[in-house]
Amino acid sequence: MLQDRSYKRTFYNAPQSVTSLVAAFLEPTVIVLVYIGVLHAFGERLVRADLVLCLLVFAITFPGRNRFKDSLLSAAVDTVSTWLGLLAIMLLCGYATSSLGYFNGRVLLWWAVLTPLAQWIPIALGHHWIRRHASLPDNRRTAVVIGAGSLGVKVARSLRQAHEQGIDFVGYFDDRTDDRVDPNAAAHRVGSLKDASQFVQSHAIREVYITLPLGSQPRIVELLEELQGTTASIFFVPDVFGISIIQGRLQDLNGVPVVGMCETPFTGTNQLVKRLEDIVLSAIILLIIAPVLLVLAIGVKMSSPGPVIFRQRRNGLDGEEITVYKFRSMRAMDNGPVVKQATKDDPRITRFGAFIRRTSLDELPQFINVLQGRMSIVGPRPHAVAHNELYRKLIKAYMVRHKVKPGITGWAQVNGHRGETDTVEKMQARVEYDLEYLRNWSLGFDLQIIARTVKLVFFDRNAY
Repeated sequence: MLQDRSYKRTFYNAPQSVTSLVAAFLEPTVIVLVYIGVLHAFGERLVRADLVLCLLVFAITFPGRNRFKDSLLSAAVDTVSTWLGLLAIMLLCGYATSSLGYFNGRVLLWWAVLTPLAQWIPIALGHHWIRRHASLPDNRRTAVVIGAGSLGVKVARSLRQAHEQGIDFVGYFDDRTDDRVDPNAAAHRVGSLKDASQFVQSHAIREVYITLPLGSQPRIVELLEELQGTTASIFFVPDVFGISIIQGRLQDLNGVPVVGMCETPFTGTNQLVKRLEDIVLSAIILLIIAPVLLVLAIGVKMSSPGPVIFRQRRNGLDGEEITVYKFRSMRAMDNGPVVKQATKDDPRITRFGAFIRRTSLDELPQFINVLQGRMSIVGPRPHAVAHNELYRKLIKAYMVRHKVKPGITGWAQVNGHRGETDTVEKMQARVEYDLEYLRNWSLGFDLQIIARTVKLVFFDRNAY
């Protein structure tokens, strides 16, 4: 499940690891150094335009993503896709500002080709070093899980997956009989709760993960007192799989520790970065596509009687109602308390409307919404107000997707969840991807989604 994959990122305010610190500077530094190296190879001097480009790229890509713990193939794919997305944005900016002439075309070409390779090499070396370092006996850490329920099994699975990072999972402790614990854990129990402290001490266990339910609080307190007599690191794992944790983090409220459970990712500097991204990109895109907008407007007007722009009522940030612009693609337009979704071969859709819906050209006026601040380029797609009222009662955490501004494109759409959502299951799948976007947002993630959207506009046929 999506929630399982992002669980390890649910809560964060721990000290930054060495690999995370290195990764934060590695990606932007390598990109800049490769550019300077290619300039030098072609005998070019570093002039003001080059400095501006280097500073801009460094600012956009900092902090870099930590790919050291990914598989080498996943790291390579992620590196290339993120770099292609960044290149597309930079070329778009260069074209819109007529600044491409300030740069040597051969330098830009070789920079584009060599940068992914230059990024992947240190990732591969770091990947090899981490696993070599973890393989040394003195660097390995043994771990046990207290609680052999479904949560304990999930934690144990994550520990087994971390074997190459130096963790050896030993087993579970639980007071229940084999028929009452998770079937995947029964064969790996090493004792009951009263045996845990002695076992941890006698076997030099380095890490203990407590996954008991909060209803077992007296037992947890007693267990903690016993385990604190050992040298093991102790972790309590809250059962958050039953709820959707969004941007969970430990915060300080005037000296009182509070745990954030559901918060927008766009606060502080993230909010500034997101808004700048939207303003710059939407302004550039609108300048470039102005002639296309004019042609489409004429096409809509000639296709059938009615207005060129269809104004839709949608829920935006924090559920507030907003007006969203689209090119009209239907003869009849539902925008009231009951809204029928468009279906394949829908008779309400005009021939020209079918074309602009299939190619997503009907969404282009929404870049105006982005400039207005009602929408974002990337975010959960806005649904009709009537649909929100329906699905908020059927799908858990459905309205959490409104913790951010709705987007022209989103993580769900580039993963195949476009077009009609005629079943609750389809809508649930779309919402799960939207929530994953909220959990994992970064500027690089947005650029990746934009790049994949460009591809889908020309090759995807799932919208109508």
